[in-house]
Amino acid sequence: MNYGELILSKVIEANDVNALARFNITISDFQTQEEKDAFVFIKEYASQNRNNAPDYRTLINNVPGFNFRESVSDSFDYMSKQLKEYSTQVKIMQLLQGEATENFETMKGFEFADWLSTRVQDIKNGANYRTKIGTDLVHDTNDFMTEYKARKRGESFRIWKSAFPTMNDTIGGYLSGNVYTWYGRSGRGKSIFTMVEALESALQGATVLVWAMEIPKFDWLARAYAYLSAKQELQKHHIGGTSYTAGFEANKLMQGKLSDINEEAFEDFLRNLNTWIPGKIIIRAVDDVDFYSRGCTQLESDILQTKADVVLIDPIYYMDYERNTSNTAGGDVANTSKKIRHIAGHTKTVIHVITQAEEIRNDRDENGERILKAPERAEIKKTKAVLEDATNTFGIDSLDGRFLIRIGKGRNGGEGTEIEGTYLPSIGLVKEFTKEEIVEEFEGFEF
Repeated sequence: MNYGELILSKVIEANDVNALARFNITISDFQTQEEKDAFVFIKEYASQNRNNAPDYRTLINNVPGFNFRESVSDSFDYMSKQLKEYSTQVKIMQLLQGEATENFETMKGFEFADWLSTRVQDIKNGANYRTKIGTDLVHDTNDFMTEYKARKRGESFRIWKSAFPTMNDTIGGYLSGNVYTWYGRSGRGKSIFTMVEALESALQGATVLVWAMEIPKFDWLARAYAYLSAKQELQKHHIGGTSYTAGFEANKLMQGKLSDINEEAFEDFLRNLNTWIPGKIIIRAVDDVDFYSRGCTQLESDILQTKADVVLIDPIYYMDYERNTSNTAGGDVANTSKKIRHIAGHTKTVIHVITQAEEIRNDRDENGERILKAPERAEIKKTKAVLEDATNTFGIDSLDGRFLIRIGKGRNGGEGTEIEGTYLPSIGLVKEFTKEEIVEEFEGFEF
């Protein structure tokens, strides 16, 4: 059955040119040159005649080879689906017999697999046909209540709390289906803050997927174990004349230099992790031999395979970017950012993304000493798209055992809110100041 001829014939008889747009029918869906020519003529005629379709005799006169069908009774919905299914099959066959055959000879295995997966996905996306646009606020109330009840039961919507109380008070925690972007200048702790938030989600029962594309797996784990052991207050430390109850020293874990007593205590700590961490933390790191593909297709695959609730991309500029289809500066990262936003939405995950701020010169006082200063959004130049696509953005800085987080953008409020605290990641201590600590710090000052 030639559904291309049937659809175009019904467009003429029903005088419904808009059906072509309603069901996302494009010229690439038609197989014969006569159908393509008829499609183009109908569209051009409608554009010049108040969106009316031409008479069938006018169409045949202009496209003599077109086979007009009278009294087509099948619905546009049914015929569009059949047309799209067949055109998709043809496009995939053409791909396999054409470009795929050529690229199979020149590309490496994983590169070819990623390319082929992307091209097939592009074909599938183009095959979408629509029977209904959007949600009707008045008539689709049952859909809303179904989702409402699912969220009430905690089935389709989750909020993962931050390690920082002010963050929870300000933005309400991290909502599933959203992207959150963290940015800071080099060496200021971007990986530490996002690691802390990822671990906190696991402590709440989340399955966390970490793409650590800059830090070796062993180093990431050492920092994570330092933080988690600090949560258990397993070690005493004296730094700069101050005593701290925190965790094992990250550097000694990395270097394999714990004392015999601490090594025994650390092994005991590891044995008991599963008794108080209900979630999972799955890490893919820069030194993993099987971590070749780092594009959005692989990211989505990893999320679906691990059933992740929370994802950490550290950093985005080490990902394999999407194609720059717009041929504009930054188009590759912009397309990647949009794809990540789409992935977060349809997988209902929280995705934390790290990017880097430009170095600046106005972060010093009058004596030339560096001050604690979170970067502004304007300092992000190369990956600005990840700020625009995020629900919230967080500028971070750290200095002399203290940190500063500034909410740079908040779709639900909170822009400009600042969070300060203790920053001693070497012993796993990354913690917001309590009210008592803030009062103590300013005790004796006159305002």
